[in-house]
Amino acid sequence: MSDDITQASMRAVEQCCPLVELRRYTLKPGRRDELIALFEEHFIEGQEKYGMRIIGLFRDLNRPDQFVWLRGFADMESRRRALEGFYYGPIWQAHRAAANDTMIDSDNVLLFRPAHPASSFHVDPSSRPALDAPETTGGFMLATLYAFAAPVASEFVTLFTQEMAPVLQAAGAHILGQFITESSENTFPALPVREGEYFFIWLASFADEAAYHAYRSALASDPTWRTSLAPALRDRTIGPEEVLELQPTRRSLLRHRRSDPNE
Repeated sequence: MSDDITQASMRAVEQCCPLVELRRYTLKPGRRDELIALFEEHFIEGQEKYGMRIIGLFRDLNRPDQFVWLRGFADMESRRRALEGFYYGPIWQAHRAAANDTMIDSDNVLLFRPAHPASSFHVDPSSRPALDAPETTGGFMLATLYAFAAPVASEFVTLFTQEMAPVLQAAGAHILGQFITESSENTFPALPVREGEYFFIWLASFADEAAYHAYRSALASDPTWRTSLAPALRDRTIGPEEVLELQPTRRSLLRHRRSDPNE
């Protein structure tokens, strides 16, 4: 492989994503796999042709009728252009009735930007399985949201990055990204975004559910976490943390990689 190709591949991995949507859909009972099949066949490449990146697709393991997904954009203006292109274009128009028929609610949407320059996702678009690829495990994913009364302060980002993240990683979490709320005006109001709320979210992967439970036990017994970091977290946030335990679908880019350093 030439140096030019290698460098281009590295750039592709490094560029996702300055702006991320976390979308949580509540579906009609028993319809989740139907929507996932429709999504994986028509709505991945169908959206990416307009310049957005479909980062992750997940089943919420604790909510059998919830589908969770992430998509990324370069900035708010490119988001507007991409969403207009897709939702007013032929692919969505052809399949929107079937997709919408599976849904009860699709308005639980949060918009994020990286908490610091090095904290966004690193995914390789060429690694996405083809539609006819065999089903393989994507591991176990965790998304943890902390709510704040005001925009997340840089002091908390520093606390998480320098003190909390090393403890979480030592317990077994492979942290994939850290993000804070993006409060810019919604450039595509046809799709609502939750406004006036402020979150810090971090996402991590594990080889499997057993590895996740081992991480929880290790974290609970860590003295630094128990006596210092957990109280500091409670003092700065409002309400309990929100934890999403997720299983990647077959074509999700965001998944656990066996080469992850915490294996």
